[in-house]
Parts: sequence; structure tokens; C-alpha cells
Amino acid sequence: MAAAKIKKGDQVVVLSGKDKGRTGEVVQSLPREGKVVVSGINVAARHRKPSQENPQGGIERREAPMHVSKVALMTKDGKPTRVRFEERDGKKVRVAVKTGDVING
Repeated sequence: MAAAKIKKGDQVVVLSGKDKGRTGEVVQSLPREGKVVVSGINVAARHRKPSQENPQGGIERREAPMHVSKVALMTKDGKPTRVRFEERDGKKVRVAVKTGDVING
């Protein structure tokens, strides 16, 4: 499996869909499915019947996974950028294509 260009904790910009242009932090990465969960983005409402653990029931809102191609890493100035891998000081690191900055983590 290839190394992940977008990881948990990264700040990302949404490139397409209903949340286009919005930003958030990657809460969860699902590399096998090629999806990521971003905080406050792609929120899905699910109607729940009352149950033993939730006697009230009601509408449950939570972030749904979205395809990793719909998000791009955010640079310091808030613009989207692609990611490339380079070897620096004998280590494989992620580098922002637009700025050439090394991405932490």
C-alpha cells in the first residue's frame, strides 16, 4: 500500500460537493476505502428510533466519510495544495507542491 498523502490531524480544504471551499481537520483516515472523515464537513443526519441506550431517539448528526480526492491539504495561507514525497536528510517526507514546505508528521 502506498504512503498516505493525507493523514489524521491534517488541515484540509474541500474541493467539491456541498461543502466546497470549507476547511477542517482530518479526524479519521480510512486508507483501505480511500476515504477521510473531516470535522464539521459532510454532516449526515440520521433519524434514530428510541432504544434502550437512547430512550429519547431523535436525529443524530455526524460526519460521514468522504473520498480522499475531494480534499486537498491546506497551506499556511489557507490555499489547497497537492502533496509529493521527497527524501530529505535520508528520510521520506511529505512536501507541499505549491510552497515546497515540509509537512509535519
